[in-house]
Amino acid sequence: MKYLFALLLPFFTVLLSNAQYTHQDTLRGSNGSGRSWWDVQQYHINVAVDIDNKTIKGTNRINFNITNGGKNKVMQIDMQMPMRIDRIEFVQMKYGTLPFRREGNVCWVDFGEREFKTGDTAQAIIVHFSGKPRAAVRAPWDGGWVWAKDAKGRPWVTVACQGLGASVWYPCKDIQSDEPDKGATLGITVPDSLVAVGNGRLIKKTPHADSTLTWLWEVKNPINNYNIIPYIGKYVNWEEKFAGAKGELDCSYWVLDYNLEKARTHFERDTKPMLACFEDWFGPYPFYEDSYKMVEAPHLGMEHQSAVAYGNQYKDGYLGMDLSGTGWGLKWDYIIVHESGHEWFANNITTKDIADMWVHEGFTTYSEVLYVECRFGKEAADEYCQGLRTGIENNGPIIGPYGVNKEGSGDMYPKGANMIHTIRQIINDDAKFKAILRGLNQTYYHKITTSAEVEKYIISQSGKKLEKVFDQYLRTAKVPLLEYKLTPKPGVAGAYTLRFRWSNVIEGFAMPMRIFIDKKPMWITPKTTYQTISIKAKSSKSLEIDPNFYIISQQQ
Repeated sequence: MKYLFALLLPFFTVLLSNAQYTHQDTLRGSNGSGRSWWDVQQYHINVAVDIDNKTIKGTNRINFNITNGGKNKVMQIDMQMPMRIDRIEFVQMKYGTLPFRREGNVCWVDFGEREFKTGDTAQAIIVHFSGKPRAAVRAPWDGGWVWAKDAKGRPWVTVACQGLGASVWYPCKDIQSDEPDKGATLGITVPDSLVAVGNGRLIKKTPHADSTLTWLWEVKNPINNYNIIPYIGKYVNWEEKFAGAKGELDCSYWVLDYNLEKARTHFERDTKPMLACFEDWFGPYPFYEDSYKMVEAPHLGMEHQSAVAYGNQYKDGYLGMDLSGTGWGLKWDYIIVHESGHEWFANNITTKDIADMWVHEGFTTYSEVLYVECRFGKEAADEYCQGLRTGIENNGPIIGPYGVNKEGSGDMYPKGANMIHTIRQIINDDAKFKAILRGLNQTYYHKITTSAEVEKYIISQSGKKLEKVFDQYLRTAKVPLLEYKLTPKPGVAGAYTLRFRWSNVIEGFAMPMRIFIDKKPMWITPKTTYQTISIKAKSSKSLEIDPNFYIISQQQ
């Protein structure tokens, strides 16, 4: 979750048609010549945090393989200003230093005449970095380091950097298409009066003579760069087991000490039911090896893998509000459900380019619908999903421009979910729909993919012609308009003529949809030219449009 549509769209209107992109945008958003020849295997990050001065200092050992060998290789390492790269050591050169030059937020590392062979493994550099990282203006939306205080005035520090990029604080290959395949370690050195929490499992704590303590955390699974996050504060924790699809899942919760009892009660209601619901719909939790963890944060929340950031102030809904306006959104904690849903869509299934971020946010917003269905039934879920439409602005395509690190319209949340709900109606078989969701998480388990691949998978598994449906909802801002007219046939009781067509749609759009005649379901397949069929009905008011399809209808 980078931002939430209902409250923040006015601040994030996407003006793609007039957008101008720079060379830095291309360097950041594309798999260019300084990135394409090597593949990240592991990050080993160590960071010492000076809270008083709001500075950090550390190293990142980057283990990598060679995918395209040769000489005179130049490596792109991302490190955003004002952070500094102090030196770079090449492990295979007995830790000799490598020359590099800076170009904005990119450092070009020169390997000179060293020859790499395609398929070479276990290469490594160690990047030393330091500086005063960008401070978040309004985390998590306008991100960076969050230098906060808790209610007792004690340090409470973390990072939120989705979209902005992990290179805002540590040097890395800052592109979504290359995760460290073998995971990462994060060592966080802080005053020994504080607790430092990271992703995955705690490996060890190392005290130092200067009254600091290093907390070392490890993730064994691939992880998005922006998900690797330190949390620092006066944390206490408790643990429990969840009887999951792959056995016992270790769950732990890290909260501020004075919130312990409140957190125990609040988390108990939604967390295990959420895990059970999502494992049923999506398949097993994707990171059993790394555990499931929720960490209280001084911002609203983020999907940090195996260390979900929670900042909803122990309220139901979204900070006490129902984004659907239906009442169903006030019966559970939005952040627990939404951010945990990202463990399947964003963290397990990850898109190569954030232009395709609807795959993360559309499916995760739909996970809210499924949670409502698990808890309160299908009718409640339908109402919740329909209610989310109030947040849709149709201000631009959901899919953004590729190769420049830019996402599409914020409609990817509510419109993405409603497109998925519409497709569910077209499939008209919930067992098959569930199999598709589970199949996506199995087929793209711990993998990088694209919108095109996800679309192709759904089309193949559903057996439905959904190509134009995806193009309409993802690549335009136009909502299909169903124009229809129901007129009685003269002199024939109960006989009517139904005339209908799609307008405001792309060429070739012919999405089938369900209507009701005197409360009985009936399927029609409108096209862009008028069709006429004969039906039996009680009156000219007998026709109702199924509200589960995200369309506009107009009786002529």
